[in-house]
Amino acid sequence: MKLFITGISTDVGKTIASAIIVEALEADYWKPIQAGALDNSDSHFIKANIKNQKSKIFPNTYQFQTAASPHLASALEGVTIDLNKIIEPKTDNHLVVEGAGGILVPLNDADCVVDLIKPDYKVIVVSRHYLGSINHTLLTIQALKNQKINVVGIIFNGDENKATEAIILDKTGTKCIGRIEQESYFDEIVISKYANLFRQKLLSL
Repeated sequence: MKLFITGISTDVGKTIASAIIVEALEADYWKPIQAGALDNSDSHFIKANIKNQKSKIFPNTYQFQTAASPHLASALEGVTIDLNKIIEPKTDNHLVVEGAGGILVPLNDADCVVDLIKPDYKVIVVSRHYLGSINHTLLTIQALKNQKINVVGIIFNGDENKATEAIILDKTGTKCIGRIEQESYFDEIVISKYANLFRQKLLSL
């Protein structure tokens, strides 16, 4: 199974959700494009916060020093992101692929993050509760479905908001994988706790 993890915006918890999914499935992990925080990247977080010994962390295809949209970060470093050079790593294991920001974040003059999603990927959307998040979540899922992309689930991040969650699930018809509480920190113990909670729903996708 190949799962693509995207979010309704930046800083909504994609990497935490990815770590949980990686641990739950003992999956491999790949973030094709990393912009900023190269010494403490999303791949570093995954590696440091999973317990299992099976998962392999594949290197980024593109890495940029600047914490910005990939199209800008790459331009500042004199690089043009070429989708033909973003080659999915070969593995016999489950693969978790993490996007950068939301699906319409530009990678270059022509392509966006959504163009990284291959036909055989199953997409999980991470939604974090804030004013406007209903609109952002519905727009994200609608855009994915308009491109015939297989959206298999939502993970909500943050304190429970029953009204928000109910309207999103009703309008999208998308399965809720689970909700990540507003934890004070995330380490391998907390990640493992959620992995155990989410495992069965993930395996059923």
